[in-house]
Amino acid sequence: MIPEDAHAFCRALRSDASSLPEQAQIFAPFIGSWDLVVRWYDEAGTVIRTEAGEWHFSWVLEGRGIQDVWIVPPRAQRAAGPLYEYGTSIRFYDPALEAWQSTWIGPMHGVVRTFTARKAGAMVVLETTPGTVPAMRWSFSDIAAGSFAWKNEVRPPDGWRVQQTFEARRQPPGEAPR
Repeated sequence: MIPEDAHAFCRALRSDASSLPEQAQIFAPFIGSWDLVVRWYDEAGTVIRTEAGEWHFSWVLEGRGIQDVWIVPPRAQRAAGPLYEYGTSIRFYDPALEAWQSTWIGPMHGVVRTFTARKAGAMVVLETTPGTVPAMRWSFSDIAAGSFAWKNEVRPPDGWRVQQTFEARRQPPGEAPR
């Protein structure tokens, strides 16, 4: 059972809508819940692992930010074992930068990464803050009402390399996690 104060925390954190100007809402298309196909790649570009996952996005902090929770495999499919991952990003629009600042926390591997995000044509691109080693780039592409693609790239000395991809399909509203 969840203590009542946990529900109060969730109500205080989550927002129903954005309070940002339209041009700042580059992450708005992702609000909601998504089923994922997640792939990991080795240094040669070969898929080494494929898993189902779930990803949830919500407006938070009185509509000034967006938080997400990423879970692999989905909670409904999880069996006890070592191959599960999850993480959360919190991001907010910074008018001084005319960009989003984003922090990702991955507790399974003890990782915290900071990014700056901007619209790049039809894509949303997050790049690690200058000086971060290794440099990383996360890109949302093929953005539609019911789907999008996501790519995680790292930049070793010889150029950008794909580490991970997501194929996302929107879950019907009110559907329980699969």
